[in-house]
This record gives sequence, C-alpha cells and structure tokens, in this order.
Amino acid sequence: MATNDDIAGWVPEACTLPSAERPLRLAEFDDLFAVALRAQQRLSPTRLRWRLDPAAEQAARDLASREAGCCSLFSFTFAPADGSVHLDVEVPEAHAGVLDALARRAAARAGT
Repeated sequence: MATNDDIAGWVPEACTLPSAERPLRLAEFDDLFAVALRAQQRLSPTRLRWRLDPAAEQAARDLASREAGCCSLFSFTFAPADGSVHLDVEVPEAHAGVLDALARRAAARAGT
C-alpha cells in the first residue's frame, strides 16, 4: 500500500482526485508498471514514453482517461509500435518534476 510519503513524491497539488482515493490510484499505476511496462524513454524534460504490453492497452487507456480527468496537467497519447503500445505522458514545463517522480516510480516497479 502506498504511504503518504509515496503520494507526496509525485502527486501534484493540481490533482482534484480526493485524497482518500490517491493511494488506490497509485496502486493502479504500480500494477500497470509491474505487469505491462516493457521500457520507458525520456523524450524531453516534459515528455515520457512508456512501451507497454499490448494486452494491457485497454486498462492503460482507462487509467489514463481517469487520471487526465482529475489531473489536467497530464496529456496521454497512445500509438501502436512493433508488437507493443507506446503511451506518451506529457506535462507543462512547470510540472517536469512531477514527470521525473513518475518516471522513477515506473522504473522502480517495472517487471516486479
């Protein structure tokens, strides 16, 4: 289960998801990273690309849609790519630190 320190590490103040629901959302991202993340690449300070198992595409789309609904600073873009799915995550320059923290979290949980 995510601790308050885990949540404070990357959830921006702009997020409108109720605080009580944030650990559950973090757990969903952690599950996605553990099960489906094959690689990640930092395309720019404000853009991150995850290469996902295509079997997880629908779950990833659902999660991205819900996250964009409560945290409008994130932009999520999906594209097919050679036996996988690319999910690009982009944030405004002022929130590059949030993307840094999300990338660290993904790397720590990938394939666990």
